[in-house]
Amino acid sequence: MNTKPLQISAMSLECAAELFGVLSTPVRLQIIRVLCDGEQNVTHLLAQIEISQPNMSHHLQVLYQSGVLVRRRDGHQMFYRLADAAKALVCKLVCPQPGTEEQSFVGLD
Repeated sequence: MNTKPLQISAMSLECAAELFGVLSTPVRLQIIRVLCDGEQNVTHLLAQIEISQPNMSHHLQVLYQSGVLVRRRDGHQMFYRLADAAKALVCKLVCPQPGTEEQSFVGLD
């Protein structure tokens, strides 16, 4: 079977490497998994992920600055949501919900 190698631009590879670097922290993956269910405020995120508020703020800032999250202020509360479905899909594939681990990697052998 003669197949052509997949052509990917250097810029695409750089963007992918940056995204995987941002996602390389378990806490950030947890944040993204929670936000896959929809927009949440920081208080809700802290209730779901047991880390300190300053630590949460740091991780949210990294995710926001990298373009993974968008945010909005409502009074004194800050709300975060995923910037786009593609990044959420990457996270879902590498970090499936409990009970679906086997299904996510079927066919990757």
